[in-house]
Amino acid sequence: MHRMIAALIFLALLALPASAQQDVERQKIAYLIESVATLQGATFIRNGTEYDAKRAADHMRLKLRFAGSRVKTAEDFITCCGTGSSVSGIQYTIRFHDGRTIDAATFLHGKLAGYEARMASGAH
Repeated sequence: MHRMIAALIFLALLALPASAQQDVERQKIAYLIESVATLQGATFIRNGTEYDAKRAADHMRLKLRFAGSRVKTAEDFITCCGTGSSVSGIQYTIRFHDGRTIDAATFLHGKLAGYEARMASGAH
């Protein structure tokens, strides 16, 4: 089922003009950043230092600006801006209010998959 949804999304993206595809990807990236910014009670751990959700989202926005044209898709954003430190190589993690910890890339990929599934089903 997931492969069929992914294939439909891929085909739909191929049919869009380049500027429309860029808009779709920018919307996905904005959604991912907003998903981070609005996490209640979460702690983001970057290079061993803890940050709240707003500061983590601000950092991702900064990294996005510095990445420039290297980030064309939401997947590029996750890889370049949401996975880990480009300086130390240490992966970013998220500790939720219940103590559960997940790496940021896994969280962002899950959010992206949910967003794409909603868009494919027509639910906005």
